[in-house]
Amino acid sequence: MANITLEFLGTGTSQGVPVIGCECAVCRSKDPRDKRLRTSGLVKVNGSTVLIDAGPDLRQQMLRSKVTHLDAVLLTHEHMDHISGLDDLRAFNYRQRRAMDIHANAATLRAVERIYHYAFDEDRYPGVPELRLHLIDKGSFRAADIEMEAVEVMHDRLPVLGFRIGGLAYITDAKTMDPAQLERIKGVDTLVLNALRRKEHPSHLNLREALEFVERVGPRRTFFTHISHLLELHAVMEGELPAGVSLAYDGLLVEIPV
Repeated sequence: MANITLEFLGTGTSQGVPVIGCECAVCRSKDPRDKRLRTSGLVKVNGSTVLIDAGPDLRQQMLRSKVTHLDAVLLTHEHMDHISGLDDLRAFNYRQRRAMDIHANAATLRAVERIYHYAFDEDRYPGVPELRLHLIDKGSFRAADIEMEAVEVMHDRLPVLGFRIGGLAYITDAKTMDPAQLERIKGVDTLVLNALRRKEHPSHLNLREALEFVERVGPRRTFFTHISHLLELHAVMEGELPAGVSLAYDGLLVEIPV
């Protein structure tokens, strides 16, 4: 497996940053690193391109990053900020003349079938997205001819999948993680992890909890994502975080050794 490239397509929470109607310093910031679309990542390895999550900003993200080919989509869970852009995969159906492979757990696949019911009708309207659904659970699987592993975290009471691809572990919307699952990512080279805000949250890691999580995993470096406007300015935070830990930002490209 060659080196892995990860592009952060979006690093914001479900509302994005700036938040509609908000006048806080982060939402008014002119620093482009404080402009955050909904969380999503693009992974490239061995000539294959895999999208992690397809939220409401998918079209904008694909155009901004000039993505012209996509081999598969991994979905972490069923919340709308992670699946509501699936209809825009039609563009790849047209270009690639095939259905798009979607990999997710059972609950997420049921949500996709319910929300995008028109894509699965027997007598489908012309031009609907073509989605080929693949059930995955904790453990190893293949997507786009890449060997990878799904690990489970809990988003309050909702199971969410994270993904380990070579030296990369990508986890979002986590609050807790079973010790046995955490063992499967210990010592990973690069950890991507959600860090919502400073204040405690019932279903997301806050900054303190995220830093404690990093200590348990022991990666070489960590990038925080799924960030709200309540975590202060990027420029302020980068001077506060410990060595090896950074805030991700939209458009950031990271090379990860296998």
